Amino acid sequence: MTPQHTTIAAPPALAARAVSVGASPVREILALTARPEVISFAGGLPAPELFDAAAIAEAYARVLAERPRKVLQYSTTEGDPALRGAVADRLTGRGLATAADGILVTGGSQQGLALVATALLEPGDVVLVENPTYLAALQCFGFAGARVVPVPTDEDGVIPQALEELTLRERPKLLYLVPNFQNPTGRTLPLARRRAVAEVAARHGLWIAEDDPYGELRFEGERVPWIAGLEGAADRTVLLGSFSKIMAPGMRLGWLRAPAELLRACVIAKQAADLHTSTVDQAAAARYLADHDLDAHLDRVRTAYRARRDALLAGLPAALPAGSGWNRPEGGMFVWVRLPAGHDATALLRTAVGHDVAYVPGLPFFAEAAEPEALRMSFTTHTPEEIGEGLRRLAKVFV
Repeated sequence: MTPQHTTIAAPPALAARAVSVGASPVREILALTARPEVISFAGGLPAPELFDAAAIAEAYARVLAERPRKVLQYSTTEGDPALRGAVADRLTGRGLATAADGILVTGGSQQGLALVATALLEPGDVVLVENPTYLAALQCFGFAGARVVPVPTDEDGVIPQALEELTLRERPKLLYLVPNFQNPTGRTLPLARRRAVAEVAARHGLWIAEDDPYGELRFEGERVPWIAGLEGAADRTVLLGSFSKIMAPGMRLGWLRAPAELLRACVIAKQAADLHTSTVDQAAAARYLADHDLDAHLDRVRTAYRARRDALLAGLPAALPAGSGWNRPEGGMFVWVRLPAGHDATALLRTAVGHDVAYVPGLPFFAEAAEPEALRMSFTTHTPEEIGEGLRRLAKVFV
């Protein structure tokens, strides 16, 4: 018999969004700088030596000993009632009245943002963002098929007049903001501008996604109220929060607070995505919050981070070329640096890595009108002494 030859067709192409949305350059830089000898200012990572590891381990041990059948089982999509209650109590205690049933537990605040995008955005819808903004938010909106339009910013964040003009012109559905110690710039949006944002949203029928993973990392200055609590914004703002920066990112726990209709839509989107967040991780987090003083732990973290920020700021004048500029954040994890005109932070990174030091170029954080001389420096993962050595290495890049 003559052998039969079957033509094998190629599989169908990937979805257009999977091709058009690129990988995170920040994650790729982290892989590049994984060598232990590299002093990295690149990753927005909490300091691992400050994790309350013994207390967290105790919380896991307790819930596994006391309720193993429950905490190892499937759970409700909305989340562990005790954890939802703890989040609601912390928000209420800081001036934002919240009920437990107004909280959805998520797989980090990143999943919360993805759920909001799924629930709100149709392909082609316009999303306004700060310029620059959180890189993974750009990826998230890209996968949703949204058209991202950047709002001009200054040292205080989004410029209200520019926001008003773009809202009238573009008719956006959503405005995405990181008002506290923004990633990547470390800026905090002042109260007057938060009120202006709320007024624009109320006048023009705009949703607001208020992403606040860093708000509890303030180490000086006065706390600024959430946009979600301002007049005109309560019925149109989803507040996203996370335990990653204040407890442990490996637990992958976050939450969102939203008006009832949007919250229900996010619950349904989460059912389709992963059914629910890890039962045992939620139970351990709730136990930790019940048995231990998170605020006392955060006092230790904030004290350490302030010293590290101060060490970075003190060393920048000697490390960077004349004409460079940077800000002084009151909290969070990041300092935003601008090299003098003519410098390219992306091109210089390879030289920096050759000197065993790293940062993140600012370029990927811009939706448009990028600043090639900008870069982000995180101060959280090294001691003041290590930061000093890292800056001495960085100075060699500009010799």
